[in-house]
Amino acid sequence: MDNGIITIGIDVGSSYVKTVLLSYSENIEILDHHIEKIRKRNPAIVAEESINFLLDKNNLVYEDIVYLASTGEGEMVERKKGHFYSMTTHARGATFLFNNVDFVVDMGALYVKAIKIDKVGRVLDYKMTGQCASGSGQFIENISRYLGLAISEVGEMSLKSKAPETPSGICAVLAETDVINMVSRGISTPDIVKGIHISVANRVIKLLNSLKADGTIVLTGGMASNIGMVQTVKELAEKAGLNPDNIKAHPNSIVAGALGAAIWAGFRYNKLNAKALSN
Repeated sequence: MDNGIITIGIDVGSSYVKTVLLSYSENIEILDHHIEKIRKRNPAIVAEESINFLLDKNNLVYEDIVYLASTGEGEMVERKKGHFYSMTTHARGATFLFNNVDFVVDMGALYVKAIKIDKVGRVLDYKMTGQCASGSGQFIENISRYLGLAISEVGEMSLKSKAPETPSGICAVLAETDVINMVSRGISTPDIVKGIHISVANRVIKLLNSLKADGTIVLTGGMASNIGMVQTVKELAEKAGLNPDNIKAHPNSIVAGALGAAIWAGFRYNKLNAKALSN
């Protein structure tokens, strides 16, 4: 393996663009990362600006990067050299953040995916929520906006709940109507927020049960940085007979997809380089 090569992984989601700058060698090291909310802008422009931000911040130019890999909505990234599927990148990112990972739950803005992997991070099976299910990061963000909360506040707010009330609607539209009714009935904000977390976490547990999950489970994606969501998943996991101590979230879980893309970028670069040298 070459020493000191630098790669970039970029994960273009529906709400955020996550970018990781990586030193790929025998000892893989995250050099820097950047998270940018799209905010109704052109994702392609946000992706380009995110790449340039990390390059400028680290006194690099594009030519210093041996391989730039995308994941998520990868067609938005003009300067990519390759693209990897999100399940593959989240699996690889999770195995970098934790040892001996058995399952990964990608808790994204539009979908939640439970992924069964082997010891080297290869995807063996997966289950995911439907598009209309009120079990996504975007749903939580919509509710937090209605309640007048910043998305960064909802996790701590849910921890203050005394008597959570969950929405009954499976569809996000119906669930949001339930929340409006809760507000009109005087249900406290912490109890509403905790109920929303329970609603989403229930879907996570159902996905894990469908895969007969056991062993270490790593949460990735935006909701993995929500302390209230992680706590709620642990609580419901314990009720479902899973060991809550086996459910892990890392401070860098939100960039796991971009991290995995950057790692796969280094692997692919070395493989292509070795092939070229052998010809």
